Amino acid sequence: MNRYPLWKYAILGVALLIGVLYTLPNFFGEAPAVQVSSAKATVKLDAGFAGRVQQLLEGAGLKPDLVQFDGSSVKARLADTDTQIRARDVLDKALNPDPADPRHIVALNLQSRSPAWLARLHALPMYLGLDLRGGVHFLMQVDMKAALTKKAEAVTGDMRTLLREKNVRHAGIARVGDTVELRLRDEPTLRAAQALLSEQLPDWQWAAAADGGAEPRLVGTLKPVAARAVQEQALKQNITTLHNRVNELGVAEPVIQQQGLDRVVVQLPGVQDTAKAKDIIGRTATLELRMVNESAEAREAERGAGPVPFGSERFVERNGAPVIVYRQVILTGDNLTDAQAGFDSQTQEPAVHLTLDAKGARIFRDITRESVGKRMAILLFEKGKGEVVTAPVIRSEIAGGRVQISGRMTTAEAADTALLLRAGSLAAPMEIIEERTIGPSLGAENIAMGFDSVLYGFVAIAAFMCAYYLLFGVFSTLALAFNLLLLVAVLSMLQATLTLPGIAAIALTLGMAIDANVLINERVREELRSGLPPQQAIAVGYERAWGTILDSNVTTLIAGLALLAFGSGPVRGFAVVHCLGILTSMFSAVMFSRGLVNLWYGGRKRLKSVSIGQIWRPDAAAAKPPAKA
Repeated sequence: MNRYPLWKYAILGVALLIGVLYTLPNFFGEAPAVQVSSAKATVKLDAGFAGRVQQLLEGAGLKPDLVQFDGSSVKARLADTDTQIRARDVLDKALNPDPADPRHIVALNLQSRSPAWLARLHALPMYLGLDLRGGVHFLMQVDMKAALTKKAEAVTGDMRTLLREKNVRHAGIARVGDTVELRLRDEPTLRAAQALLSEQLPDWQWAAAADGGAEPRLVGTLKPVAARAVQEQALKQNITTLHNRVNELGVAEPVIQQQGLDRVVVQLPGVQDTAKAKDIIGRTATLELRMVNESAEAREAERGAGPVPFGSERFVERNGAPVIVYRQVILTGDNLTDAQAGFDSQTQEPAVHLTLDAKGARIFRDITRESVGKRMAILLFEKGKGEVVTAPVIRSEIAGGRVQISGRMTTAEAADTALLLRAGSLAAPMEIIEERTIGPSLGAENIAMGFDSVLYGFVAIAAFMCAYYLLFGVFSTLALAFNLLLLVAVLSMLQATLTLPGIAAIALTLGMAIDANVLINERVREELRSGLPPQQAIAVGYERAWGTILDSNVTTLIAGLALLAFGSGPVRGFAVVHCLGILTSMFSAVMFSRGLVNLWYGGRKRLKSVSIGQIWRPDAAAAKPPAKA
């Protein structure tokens, strides 16, 4: 009746082992570290780069505790902050010989002190939020008026193309603020242009402007719904771009989220170098298409045997090979509407598929028709420095505004290139209107206060349970400790971000988890009070308490899921810990505590009493209770 089969104890043992292993990394704390990542889209790091970083540090007399490559950057863990600053200076000088054109970002950071054998088991500590780890906080405002102006500037090219194709003559197109103005020669032409533009550009409202005898004018204004869509798209594009840039810092769980209609909050936990963070966030990346100079003089210049021909420039391709391109820019990233990674339909090699706007499609069609057999270079400019992403040969005329980049790239590189081309630059200008730095010392103080609150809450609950329910209270306390262990382990496995609200949710989970054990203990008492033998009272008490525990936890879980679905920021962090705590408490309060009770009492055939505290009887004349403390 009160005996668990061996497989259930095996499950509890495995859960306990996993809980210990994945909770353990959170107790080692963090050490100062230096992080090296790519400063340019065309510079890629690999695992071999970690060896170079270690050699540079050891050559300078600095001994890092650990140097590892994490997929996008190399981190070197050091003993103290003085060594950290020296290491940053050494690496910055060695890896960026030209300060005006840095190829690598060398930033101060923090890294877990957990042993390497735990890392090999993928047992990693929880990410800590800005309030616990320290870091930088930026509040950025998007210039929405500039987004509308940029949209109006873009539509003027589409208008010229449409009017030319339909042979509608005009006297000029100009952007005036957020509107577009089309000057025409007579009223019939105005009506023809108005009908054409209303059909082809439905997001714009076209109205004739009465000018009192002057030439007819057609004024285009973006419709309110379309204007809101442009502003929302600009905000989303900027958030995507910020994510791309922050990822180069390798920040663990950065917070980049919309606040209001035109603001973005950026929080970078663990980043100590504020200036470097601002430098990354403020980066711009622009795309240019130019023709490759394939003359004899250019070939000599590529080999370094002669000067660069007049009207040309020298750039470097991804593989390090020099390329001489003409200064004349054919197209820019402003003509790009989309970029997606895919595969070449003929060779099945990874490729990037670009979509151009109407103006870009027309220019590209004309250029490719006139330049079959020649090379076209696609350049990416960052901080005024350009590098060749690829320089393919034009095989045939390309019409329809669809362009493909392929050759010498992996699937991952194709995805990265598409991402950079699609979100390489901001859709609208942004400015930092608030900046705040939280030091690691303040974060450590917050951690200590949160830990103390959980510890004191646990001790208070344990003291009450042991005093009121005696041995059953001890079982309940052990189940509560097991629940806390599982919760921290699950948060670590999921690599969730822990913030102060999350610590509050852990403290709340303690109170909610012990509630299930209180229900079980009181139910067992009730069965004993009704005259059932102790073994039967334990079995019936657990079975009948389960329904109540399930109902109460499900209703609380629904509230937690609502917070998770509709909350943001600290509320969402609270909700994640809250929901996970409910699930772990149901497992620990029922299965683990029942396992302890079965282990202690299950083997006794003639059990006369259990240690569950005083069993009060409402009727003083009732028979002697079967069990008593």
